[in-house]
Amino acid sequence: MNETQRIQLNVRVTRETSDKLDEIVEYYQEHTKIGRIYKGDVLSDIIEKSYEIMLKQKRLNR
Repeated sequence: MNETQRIQLNVRVTRETSDKLDEIVEYYQEHTKIGRIYKGDVLSDIIEKSYEIMLKQKRLNR
């Protein structure tokens, strides 16, 4: 993604949620061969996958 297309989101989450995100990032890092993985990359991936699932469910409900 082009850097000019990125925006910064500032959110507050519980410590537990942050710890879970750290664990997910570690998992991605261990199982992905593309180099360094960042929290933003993981969150973007999760959001994209969730969005695809949502669209699929919407189509099925029509």
